[in-house]
Amino acid sequence: MIASVRGPVLEVGLDHAVVEVGGVGLAVHATPSTLAGLRRGVESRLATTLIVREDSLTLFGFADADERELFLLVQTVSGIGPRLALATIAVLEPDTLRRALADGDLTTLQRIPGVGKKSAERLVVELRDKVAAPATVPVGASATPAAGGAGGRREQVVEALVGLGFTARPAEQAVDAVLARSPDAAAAELLRSALSSLGRSR
Repeated sequence: MIASVRGPVLEVGLDHAVVEVGGVGLAVHATPSTLAGLRRGVESRLATTLIVREDSLTLFGFADADERELFLLVQTVSGIGPRLALATIAVLEPDTLRRALADGDLTTLQRIPGVGKKSAERLVVELRDKVAAPATVPVGASATPAAGGAGGRREQVVEALVGLGFTARPAEQAVDAVLARSPDAAAAELLRSALSSLGRSR
């Protein structure tokens, strides 16, 4: 398993970054908050895990090993794959996720895109004994505003949501609703809020 990558960041997209390691550019899929902490041309280190499928090799990156362990843990639940696991840690901070699992907070878990009541119940049943509720929930770091106008950000975020499995119209509606409330939101923040909104609507 590729446990981590370190090198200059060549590119930062809405759902992935390209990190140069030994002269090779590796595409690393990550959450908006992790990507918001990367800067093009600056050397960075990401905790990673490689998901191997018959037709693909996909590298996922995380701000730290804690996020990576939760990503892997969530996938032990039947019916949950890498895409949904990444959406889980994109919408819920690690401590928020642990608290929701430990407390059986189905409402919070249903904020995750693609997770309904039955899936939330399954998450609690299968993971409650594997996590410990944190003493406090830390305040997350704010995302750095992205360059470009609202129109460009809107198109990028809608495209990222479609790539996560949502249909175009609901994705556009969710992004427009977030922009109406927060017109200056950075792309990463916009994607996180839209994901949360789409998760509640399911």
